[in-house]
Amino acid sequence: MTASPTVLDSSTVLLVGTSEWISRFAATLETRTEATVRSARTEADAFDIFRNQSVDCFVSEHALDGTTGLELLREIRAETTVLPVILGTDSGSEAIASEAIRAGVTEYVALTESTEQMVAELLDRTERAIRSARRAATRRERARQFDAIFNDSRTATWVLDPEGSLVRVNRTAREMVDEDVETVVGEPFWTLPWWSQSNETETEVRQVVEKALDGTFGNVVVPQPSHIANPRVIELSVRPVEDERGDLASVVVEGVDITERVDLEQDLRRSEELHRVTLNNMTDTVLITDEAGEYTYVCPNVHFIFGYTAAEIRERGTIDGLLGEDLFDRDELAEEGVLKNIECTATDKAGREHTLLVNVREVSIQDGTLLFSCRDITKRKQREEALATLHETARDFLYAETHQEIAQHVVGNTLGVLGLDASAVYLFDVDTNDLRPAAHSRAMRTLNGPLPTVHADGETLPSYSFVEDEVLFLDDVHETDRLENRATDLRSSAYIPLGNHGVFVAGSTRVGVFDDVTRELADLLAVTAVAALDRVTRESRLRDQDRTLQEQNEQLTALNRINETIREIDQALVQAETRAEIDHTVCERLTADDRLRFAWIGSIDPTTDTVEPRAWAGTERGYLDSQSFAVGAEDTEPAGRTAATGEVTLVTNVAADLRDEPWRKDALSRDYLSVLSIPLVYNDLVHGVLTVYAPTRDAFDDTSKAVLGELGETIASALSAIERKNALLTTSMTRVEFAVDDPSFVLSRLAREANCTLSYQGGVQQSSEGSYVFVTVEDASVEAVADAASQLVAIDDVRQISADAEGGVLRLRLTQPFLALELADHGAIFREATADPSNTTLVVDSPDSIDVRTITQLVRETFSTVELRSKQTLDQSIERDLYSKFLEKLTERQFEVIQTAYYSGFFESPRESTGEEVAETLGISPPAFSKHVRTVQRKLFATLFEGRDLPAATSAGGVK
Repeated sequence: MTASPTVLDSSTVLLVGTSEWISRFAATLETRTEATVRSARTEADAFDIFRNQSVDCFVSEHALDGTTGLELLREIRAETTVLPVILGTDSGSEAIASEAIRAGVTEYVALTESTEQMVAELLDRTERAIRSARRAATRRERARQFDAIFNDSRTATWVLDPEGSLVRVNRTAREMVDEDVETVVGEPFWTLPWWSQSNETETEVRQVVEKALDGTFGNVVVPQPSHIANPRVIELSVRPVEDERGDLASVVVEGVDITERVDLEQDLRRSEELHRVTLNNMTDTVLITDEAGEYTYVCPNVHFIFGYTAAEIRERGTIDGLLGEDLFDRDELAEEGVLKNIECTATDKAGREHTLLVNVREVSIQDGTLLFSCRDITKRKQREEALATLHETARDFLYAETHQEIAQHVVGNTLGVLGLDASAVYLFDVDTNDLRPAAHSRAMRTLNGPLPTVHADGETLPSYSFVEDEVLFLDDVHETDRLENRATDLRSSAYIPLGNHGVFVAGSTRVGVFDDVTRELADLLAVTAVAALDRVTRESRLRDQDRTLQEQNEQLTALNRINETIREIDQALVQAETRAEIDHTVCERLTADDRLRFAWIGSIDPTTDTVEPRAWAGTERGYLDSQSFAVGAEDTEPAGRTAATGEVTLVTNVAADLRDEPWRKDALSRDYLSVLSIPLVYNDLVHGVLTVYAPTRDAFDDTSKAVLGELGETIASALSAIERKNALLTTSMTRVEFAVDDPSFVLSRLAREANCTLSYQGGVQQSSEGSYVFVTVEDASVEAVADAASQLVAIDDVRQISADAEGGVLRLRLTQPFLALELADHGAIFREATADPSNTTLVVDSPDSIDVRTITQLVRETFSTVELRSKQTLDQSIERDLYSKFLEKLTERQFEVIQTAYYSGFFESPRESTGEEVAETLGISPPAFSKHVRTVQRKLFATLFEGRDLPAATSAGGVK
């Protein structure tokens, strides 16, 4: 068994010795209890601790260095006999046990059992020993206390057994008789020489003792026998004493000498006539009764307070009916002799309530034993209570935080301050220019009916008081023309404006209740309320300002943290070389501080219709393995919902709807309390889903949601850039051919409108005005096609580049994004497009670094009907390398010039367009056109020849 926590946990145990069982016991005490453990290896160490520290129990082994546990026990017993000492040995004998018992050991333990049993036994015996020692100490302390009380020189004390016979008597009682007290021990208390000389006294003592034997406290006043020298009057108090089981253990009788008090009472009787004369001339009312409360004297001026004659007072019965029951404690009065300034209330003959201050004194005047002097303090009390209530109201106002609370306090304290139970407070609504009832007492509703909203136009009493800022005290409200409710039972009414805040109304069914004091108190109450209302208004404004500033600071702090994180991410994105590096960098930067607990990026797998994690950072704890992240379901994880909708998904409180969505339980167990899932989309192409988890509720406000949403676009853009870069570096391409049936496609629609065949074979320029596309026209007049194109809303501008008998080239400026640009953003090349009145075919080259399914998805999302016709792999390592190097050397303007010149037939032989004509098309001068052409040619030749071995020059000076 383990020790009780109330004993061992608050004890200090000293362990003496070096045996293994000592060490085990020490470890057990420290692990199973909260006891303070002290250790000593030798007898000297043990005694040093014993003399300098408080110890509740010794536990020692028998064999000590240079001595034995028995010697240590004897030395301890020489110091104290009450300290528990436990002696343990693993090689004990009956002789050692006998010696230990004779030496005063508390417990002797022979360690012959297993270790666990031994420890349990030691723990149990230690607990019992300490508990027993504390009980003995308690008994000794109680005995000392009883002896101190018993031997009080001021009180005679007798102790009786449960039969009422004398057992013990203190010195004070012994000195009260001449006889040898030892001869009367064992005799019934009432037969003892202290009071047995009078039969009447003996009977009274016997009765009070028998009451105590029945368990009832009692007291009696008895005179000592006359044959005793200097006889005294003794007041005996007899009380029963019960044991722990509730049985009568003894009876204690205490005697107090009240001789002086009795002499005083006799003196009072002798001066009774003088007292009567004095009482008749006092302004206070004096009453004298016996112990039963029956009147023995009624002051003639009793009608001043109570309205009754002396005869009527006597007819009302005992004084309890006049001043109330339990006015004072009879035992306290017996002890004190007089009780002063007892406050009570009494009702006079007319039914009015008075507040009285009553003094009660023990007397002995004829048959009267109690004297009551009554002073009427009703008016003083009413004023004091009103001011005290007003003070409490003012203090309540200090803690009120709203106008409504203050209105409630005003109404709640009107009765205490003004003595009027009908009250109400109207508060002004600045938005509607109305006085609205904010609080009212029950009596106001009963007497006046429901309080309506009052327009602040000065027509009604509350409105007039508020608008004119005028205090109205009306003795009879029915006499005024502005009374709106003629059916009201109110007569006296007060209307007091509360500054700019409203009006305070108070009233009574009686006419003319407003005296000077009431008016003053009403004004004080209103002024106090106005000050409180002003304070609340100021504090409310300050709180609103503080709240706004705090919210703004918190938003700015959070926004700064987010912006700082985003700047770090942006810098990392610029430096990233691979898709995986972007993914991991984003997750790690987002979880670098304590604001976000976990972040991960997943890809949408169309085959399983799930979001598959590809990078994560933070506190994951198996969360990604616990979820399937299915796409689409409403109760699925936020990442699945974002993947399905393409929109940001925000969960502000994960703990909500815990039973309806299983993922919330797993998130909550990892302290994910709010979640934000962001689609990684750039140019309508989904690169995955970013999901972040915060350890607090409502961690993402609108600002952080918007900023992180923009971050998703930035990440998707960076992923697209990586794809484009990888596309430029790859040497293997997949060429995909699509058949498109979409009447909204600009080339398909133009081919139908012009009844021709249009071909796009690369070449598109993006400007602030739109996208420029070069198309070849076949089987129709270029002019006719240009006219048809100018009629289409999707085409802003048409420019004829070249023309011949069979067709030509047009440059179209499109109002909507062109597919080639969207494909380029993802590293794919819109190789060609052919459209005739009935069919449209697209050819797209996709690098191996890009999933063909991504390109197919983009094409399908762009057109209504798409058919994949063919797919083949191409190796364009040399060609693509030279093409990439060449494009890197060109500016956008140079590329536009050379592209326009090419489609204009400038490089044909003979030329289909002159340099001047091309320059005019481009809106530049001919020399500028020539300069651009020569520059592009030089860069093209440099791309072809630089880094290659060239034949030696044949001219004298060499070739440069």
